[in-house]
Amino acid sequence: MAKKAAPVEERINLIEIFSDFKESKNIDRNTMINVIVDSFRNVIAKLYGTDEQYDVIINPDNGDFEIWHNRVVVADDELTNPQLQISLSEAQQIDEDYEEGEEVTKKVHFSEFGRRAILNLRQTLASRIMELQKENLYARFSELVGQLVSAEVYQIWKKEILLLDDENNEMLLPKQEQIPTDFYRKGETVRAVIERVDNKNNNPKIILSRTSSTFLERLFELEVPEIHDGLISIRGVARIPGERAKIAVESYDDRIDPVGACVGVKGSRIHGIVRELRNENIDVINYTPNISLYIQRALSPAKISSIRLDEENKQASVWLKPEEVSLAIGKNGNNIKLASMLTGYQLDVFRETDAEEEDDIYLDEFMDEIDEWVINALKSIGCDTARDVLALSREVLVEKADLEESTVDEVLAILKAEFEETEN
Repeated sequence: MAKKAAPVEERINLIEIFSDFKESKNIDRNTMINVIVDSFRNVIAKLYGTDEQYDVIINPDNGDFEIWHNRVVVADDELTNPQLQISLSEAQQIDEDYEEGEEVTKKVHFSEFGRRAILNLRQTLASRIMELQKENLYARFSELVGQLVSAEVYQIWKKEILLLDDENNEMLLPKQEQIPTDFYRKGETVRAVIERVDNKNNNPKIILSRTSSTFLERLFELEVPEIHDGLISIRGVARIPGERAKIAVESYDDRIDPVGACVGVKGSRIHGIVRELRNENIDVINYTPNISLYIQRALSPAKISSIRLDEENKQASVWLKPEEVSLAIGKNGNNIKLASMLTGYQLDVFRETDAEEEDDIYLDEFMDEIDEWVINALKSIGCDTARDVLALSREVLVEKADLEESTVDEVLAILKAEFEETEN
């Protein structure tokens, strides 16, 4: 039967020694105790080659600890490994009742480890806690990807900004994740979403973004109670950061106008979002499963005349009146680009023409019959096509284009003959 020597009181409280470090790293008490036990075992293994014959006991209430060394009693002439075995004569000095084959448990005093071992213990413990803190940080923020956060600018570099949240966690806002017109000074508060958490070489980096579509979604959830409460859902978002965005919303309550709720009275709700996004122009549209109608709404403010869908290839051909084409395309092509992103369809815009316009011919196609200087003279008065010329009287062409009557008669004859030939 195993016997234990009477424990000697040892008032060295490790929990108190490392309490400041523990609190700053947000590590709970039980985890801290396990880390201390593992650190002790690591030191013992380095000192004696193994820690299997040692028990480390931590009192979770007061932080006191005990280390016990377990060895098997063997005959004096059979002792080969003092770490695993104890001679019968030595065991009987502890208790004369010990016999061969029994286990002797002896308490090891903390001071017996020596100064170097204590330093090793502290370094091991600090290293283990740092690893644990990084693991906790990665696990915690990996679950928060896509969530809105606020952090303070701590340092500004050329390619990224270093920010600190309320718990002093470091976050990075890369240049490519900033709105082009973003400008910050140290100490300012920045709102963004957690884009991802990198963990290269167990060194977690929290990457933020202000350019993602998710950031716009979270701002709407914050500003529009109906979205937060689930009465209105966001069905699609497309952004060109800092310039323009489109967002499709749908209401689950017929009494609620989703677009009106998102915009607010006199734009009260959307204005805050626009300011946060550096005056990014935001179009809010009603979502519909009818893809033709959805594309029409997405191309707003342009009004579509007709549309032809190729659902298999996710393509749509859109026809508009001439005056609507520029609206559909938008400045720098942004409107049609966003509409395509929002609907998931490649959109091709065509100018709607009547029968006469379809049959018209540009004057440049008559270079082999009409002198180039004559064509240029006609273009200078706004006549780019044959029908443009035929729409004017002979007298007007002579006067405005400053051409001889015979030249005008020759041009009119050539153009009329072309259309007569086409009709025949």
